[in-house]
Amino acid sequence: MDNYNLLEERIDYVFKDKDLIIEALTHKSYKKPYNNERLEFLGDAVLDLIVGEYLFTRFPKSNEGILSKIRASLVNESGFTLIARKLDLGSYIYLSSAEENNNGRDKPSLLSNAFESIIGAIYLDSGLSVAKEIAIKLIEECHPKIDLDSLSKDYKTALQELTQSVHGVTPVYKLIDSFGPDHKKEFVIAIVLNDETIATAKGKSKKEAQQNSAKLALKALKL
Repeated sequence: MDNYNLLEERIDYVFKDKDLIIEALTHKSYKKPYNNERLEFLGDAVLDLIVGEYLFTRFPKSNEGILSKIRASLVNESGFTLIARKLDLGSYIYLSSAEENNNGRDKPSLLSNAFESIIGAIYLDSGLSVAKEIAIKLIEECHPKIDLDSLSKDYKTALQELTQSVHGVTPVYKLIDSFGPDHKKEFVIAIVLNDETIATAKGKSKKEAQQNSAKLALKALKL
């Protein structure tokens, strides 16, 4: 199953140490003496630095709050899963039969972790500048327009990433009110952070109201 050479073609990088890419692609369910969790840990830190520096340079007039919001929209599970699927990364991961039968090759958490592991492996194999070149190329291919409005379509995810990184807590969504006939109901959702209501919005469904309130919360937070 050593088909990682196909993945090397996709990422346009050939590993000098093949053990690194094998480890990066090995899920813990595969029952080897090694797995990709350590490389995932490293890759997460490397990507945080790479994207932070990239945004610092790309948006010289943006303040820390805006840069944090954009980074939170890029450096998260959904963002990395998007890249992993573009690379067809799931096809190359070493999994147990049980995990594979459980649709493991398409699990967002597994794909996101594998992408972080690959970047961690490239960093160890060739250093930060090469890891940065490959990571930024992939990010730009998946996000042709990088700014807060275009990246924050899923405002709930962006808000959670931001509040966890800055405040160490997740926002709480509370249903405040609902009104109207069943076929035309509207819902009012408030977002509470550290016992303080930071935004309230309505929508035609609870999900829409949550997204609308999260969008307002992102704009309201002055970080």
